[in-house]
Amino acid sequence: MSETSAVTTTGAVTEWTEKYLETVARNAYVWAWPLVSMMNRRTAVTSVDEPGLRGGVLPNAPSGQVCMMTDYVAANQRFVTCSNQDVVYGLGFAALDVEPVVVQVPDFGDRFWVTAVWDARTDSFANLGAQYGTAPGFYLIVGPDWDGEEPAGITRVIRSSTDLVAYCPRVFLNDTAEDRAAIQPVLNQTMIYPLSHYDGTVKTKDWSSVPSFPAPPIGDDEIRWVDPEKVFAQLPTILETVPPLPGEEGLYETFRTMLRVAEPATLNAIAVSAEQELIAPLFHWRFNGPPAGNGWYSPTNSAQFGFDYATRAAVARSSMFQNTPSESKYVFTETDSDGVDLDGTQSYAITFAPGQTPPVEGFWSVTLYNSHHFYNANPLERYSLGTKNQTLVYEDDGSLVLYAGPEAPVAGRESNWLPASADNFTLLIRGYWPERTMLDTTWTPPTVTRIN
Repeated sequence: MSETSAVTTTGAVTEWTEKYLETVARNAYVWAWPLVSMMNRRTAVTSVDEPGLRGGVLPNAPSGQVCMMTDYVAANQRFVTCSNQDVVYGLGFAALDVEPVVVQVPDFGDRFWVTAVWDARTDSFANLGAQYGTAPGFYLIVGPDWDGEEPAGITRVIRSSTDLVAYCPRVFLNDTAEDRAAIQPVLNQTMIYPLSHYDGTVKTKDWSSVPSFPAPPIGDDEIRWVDPEKVFAQLPTILETVPPLPGEEGLYETFRTMLRVAEPATLNAIAVSAEQELIAPLFHWRFNGPPAGNGWYSPTNSAQFGFDYATRAAVARSSMFQNTPSESKYVFTETDSDGVDLDGTQSYAITFAPGQTPPVEGFWSVTLYNSHHFYNANPLERYSLGTKNQTLVYEDDGSLVLYAGPEAPVAGRESNWLPASADNFTLLIRGYWPERTMLDTTWTPPTVTRIN
């Protein structure tokens, strides 16, 4: 491309320097990255004829439907970083301009559950879950332009700001054989389906007998959902199908002008460099949110990003599909409390002072991930500890010490041990249905201290 390019807009000729084009394009790349990821994930997840498990591990379903799992997500999955082993997941995508969807909520009793529904921007909007007092019933998710008639028996209509939505039921499961058996009936009534399938009756499906679909080869990293050299070719679709937020109209016009000004090869080259220089570093937790104490970081606007495009991109890159803070509070660290990287060849004590485990109404956990934000394979098949574990041992003073490292801790504390990966690792605290002190940072995360 020459140093300047000219484009005619609204009758005027505007000269764009090469550096200005690069600046706009790099900003457009960060802005679009989560939306491209959402669009590509929908294409992949909905490319099946019936609900089932991709590679035997990831729920896939036709557009407008859901597939539920029946146990914790498998440790070897590489489709979504930072999954947890506290809940049974479901997953699906819909195109609401084609047809609204019905979320069937069974009676979960006193079992914690939440169903997040994200728009194309990865903002969550449905407010369905135990913490909202959501009653059993049928909830209709409609697109921004839907003007149809609400069928009899629908409990509530929930409007999305975009036609593309993703949804993910999460149902808490204790790590016991008894609870695995007890949870199955309510899972079998956890359903999402197109409005045309709605007849006012409770539907049931045996999720234990769904098919397994072929999966692409997996490595250590998450499957690549965004190809830098295709982002700007996909951007016109996003600008056309995702309405601007109030105040984004000028941004949309700038991006459209950029697409008219620039040669595709130029934009692709900018995208490749932006991926490495702007997106790749966002994998580190410190870009997900401000410091939370003792070397931990915590986002304050998960799935409620608005115009915070940097955090939106960081979360999409490092741990896609977070809940809103009121649904689950996430607290991350890659270092000990002295700021030194967590090293899998060393051992650490994660110490919650008496009465200072995460303050929640739902459940909490601490998960250990390897440097790729996936589980560390270990003979115990143990990847997290928390509310689901009935065998945690507390100290005499009421404190709780969890251990992370390559070797088991002292005798009598093996149940408190998270086996660490051989290289650097990270820790993630989840607090589902967090109390106010966890949201307003009154509560301080535990110390992480190297002990050998």
